[in-house]
Amino acid sequence: MESRNFQLDTEWNMLHYPEKPSGFGILIIGDDRHYVNEYGSFWTQNEGKAALIKTLKEEGYTIFYSNLYGKNWGNEKAVRLARRLYEHIIRTEIINGKIHLIAEGMGALVALKLLAEMGPMHIRTCIFINPILSIKDYIELEKEHKFFYKKLLKELAQAYEIDIKQIEAEIDTFKESFDSTVNIPIKIIHFMTGGKSYKEAKQVRNQTTERKESKSPIIICYLLPEKKQGIGIQIVHFMKCYETIL
Repeated sequence: MESRNFQLDTEWNMLHYPEKPSGFGILIIGDDRHYVNEYGSFWTQNEGKAALIKTLKEEGYTIFYSNLYGKNWGNEKAVRLARRLYEHIIRTEIINGKIHLIAEGMGALVALKLLAEMGPMHIRTCIFINPILSIKDYIELEKEHKFFYKKLLKELAQAYEIDIKQIEAEIDTFKESFDSTVNIPIKIIHFMTGGKSYKEAKQVRNQTTERKESKSPIIICYLLPEKKQGIGIQIVHFMKCYETIL
């Protein structure tokens, strides 16, 4: 069996089995296009994502992820389900209790909360791909694009169950921070695809300054789009650096 789909709290989840298991697991938390249903997922339908899954499986990793209620934007409901999925996999599969995290885009908002809640006892490393580390900062960036800005506000209002007329004011009250005290190795991979991506990269640099100054392990890597095919090798190399101690 190469993979299986199952439900937790009405949400579909997917588990990928390697042919030769290494004993290490990876929880993937996807971006706003991410989905899982009873037949497959974005990570099996998208060519680039499927290639990454293939590389990770060939290296022996057991991979799992959830639909997480769609465009959750880091809400607590999604964080609870991600934690529940982790606990379910640890109970039912033979893998090390300290897992790797891979989070893309919006998925970084859930991952940041998991890092703070679960800590180094349960999370071995975290890899961010073009992450959104702050809703407040991302909103400021999207204000330049009126159509996407209105769409974003609508998604946030639905995710946090707040009246759309109040969402901007409510978001200003959100407590957001890149916790510099959580001592978990982090690698950020940022693909430079245009003007907006350069502004996003600048935000990431600003948001991670405190952590870098605290000497917590963090690597930021900037890549051109044509280098996407090699992302799997980069991720595997980084994760293996922290697998010598079980």
